[in-house]
Amino acid sequence: MVSYNVVVGDTVTKVIIRLTGISQDSVFAKRHIIVLIATLLITVPLCLYRKISKLAKISFISLVCIGFILFSILIRIGTMSEIVPHHPNAWAFFNKDVIPAIGIMAFAFMCHHNTFLIYGSMENATEKRWEIVTHISILTSLVVALLFGIAGYATFTAFSQGDLLENYCWADDLMNFSRLLFSVQILLTYPIECFVTREVITNSFLRKDPNVPISERTHYLITLAIVGTTYFISISTDCLGVVLELNGVLAAVPLAYALPAVSYLQLEEGHVLSVKKLPALVVVLFGITVAFLGVVFLIVDFNEVDTCSHGKVMDYCFNNVTNTSIY
Repeated sequence: MVSYNVVVGDTVTKVIIRLTGISQDSVFAKRHIIVLIATLLITVPLCLYRKISKLAKISFISLVCIGFILFSILIRIGTMSEIVPHHPNAWAFFNKDVIPAIGIMAFAFMCHHNTFLIYGSMENATEKRWEIVTHISILTSLVVALLFGIAGYATFTAFSQGDLLENYCWADDLMNFSRLLFSVQILLTYPIECFVTREVITNSFLRKDPNVPISERTHYLITLAIVGTTYFISISTDCLGVVLELNGVLAAVPLAYALPAVSYLQLEEGHVLSVKKLPALVVVLFGITVAFLGVVFLIVDFNEVDTCSHGKVMDYCFNNVTNTSIY
C-alpha cells in the first residue's frame, strides 16, 4: 500500500502540473497534498466497505486502465527508441541487480494473502472453480507483465526507471493520460490490500469468534488507522524502487517461496531429505538465499538505491525538444 501511494504522488503531481500549468511551488503540486486528497476522496471510501465482493466492478475498471497503458507503451516503442541513446551495457543478460529484481517480480505476483478473502467472495465456490480462476488470472498476469517488461526495456534499455512511465517525456500527452490511468488503477487496487491487512489485524487481535463480525465503530477505526499509517510512511520517500525492493526481499520472497514450501515440508509425510520433498527444499533454500542477499545488497548499496530520477526529465527529452509530437 505504501508503494501505491508513492506511485500516485509521483505521477498525479506531474500530470497536474502539465495539464494546468501551475507552479511547482503551488500547494496542489506537492506530492503529500495530492496523496492526501486521493486518500480522502477515493481510498478511504472504498476501504470502508466490509465485503470485498463490492470491489468486483472496480477491479474491472482497473483491468481496462492496464489495457490502455499497455497499448500506449506499444505505440511509443518506435518513436521513443529512436531518441534514447545507446548504452554499452544495454543488452547485458543480468548483473548484481538480479537479486532485487527477483524480489520485485515476486512482489508483483504475490497474491497469496488475498486468496481466502477472494475465495470467500466467490459464488458457488468449489475447488475446481478456484483452480480455474487462479490459473487464468496468474497466466494473464504473466503475459501482461512480460509485455510491459519486454516493450519497456526494448524502448529504454539501460535507462529504464523503476517506474517505467517516468522514462517518457512530460510533454507527451498520450503518456500523461496513461500516467493518469495508472494512478486510477493503483487507487482502485489499494482497497484490496487494505481489506487483507484489516482482516489479519481483526482475526489476530480483536475477534475471538470468526463468525461474529466486529462492530461498525471498530471497523472504521481500524481502517482509518491502516490508511493513515500507510499515508505517513509513503510521504517519507519519493523513490519507488527502494520501496519495491524492500517489499520484495522482506515480504514477497518469504511469502511466495519460503513459507509455502516450509509448510509442505512440515505437513507432508516422509523425511525432509526424501526425493519427494527435494523440490520443496530447493524452493525454500532459494527463497532464503534471495531474501538474505537482497537485504545485504540493500544495506551495502543503500546510498545508490535510495536515489532515483523521480520528477527528473530524462536527458534525451531535452536533446529532442524540436519533435513536438512526442514532447
